[in-house]
Amino acid sequence: MNPEQTRTARLAGVLYLLMGLPGVFYLQYVPRTLIVRGDASATAERMLSSEPLFRLGLAAELMSNLIFIVTPLVLYQLFKGVDYRKAALMVIFVLVSIPISLVIVVFETAAFNMLTGPDYLSVFAQGQREALALLLVGLHGRGLDIAEIFWGLWLVPLGLLVYESRFAPRAIGVLLIAAGIAYVMTAFTAVLVPQYSSTVALVAVVPEGLGEVSFLVWLFVAGRRSSRT
Repeated sequence: MNPEQTRTARLAGVLYLLMGLPGVFYLQYVPRTLIVRGDASATAERMLSSEPLFRLGLAAELMSNLIFIVTPLVLYQLFKGVDYRKAALMVIFVLVSIPISLVIVVFETAAFNMLTGPDYLSVFAQGQREALALLLVGLHGRGLDIAEIFWGLWLVPLGLLVYESRFAPRAIGVLLIAAGIAYVMTAFTAVLVPQYSSTVALVAVVPEGLGEVSFLVWLFVAGRRSSRT
């Protein structure tokens, strides 16, 4: 890798890390802490008693998605010389996912407003408001399932670019492709046969983690190695 590629790889690594850390927080920690499946009253109680955590989750979701806009553009600069069509396709898949990911934040905001909102919502009984809040939280989850399809699809051309490049290990390219397929399978399972979604998601964590973590490590290590030569 030349010095320019080294700088680009490092920048991509920083962005990937800044995108991923908030993602783990709002996708894993916040839902597991606040949402009680099938229990609208308990979910409402947790959301109201943990408002700072709820709002921090919203902020993390927005920040992660905003960084996600920039990350593939930097990776495009790194890999466009390998195959600009695949690099463009990678960017397109991400840009398609962003409006979905941003719009569904409204559902979570509406869920909280349903519990704490203006006086005109008093026409609904407390139980009805709690049920509607849980419905809106569920719609946010279903929106994430749709966005996850594109979170997987963008990794496939990225993996092909890594595999075809002469400056990145081919094994990482294979792992990225496997990670992309795992994301897509998880998303379709959640939409089509949700009763198996937990099992598939648990299995998919392995290829997803191996693919993205190995790529992130390479972005930093490749830059360091190049700077020492």
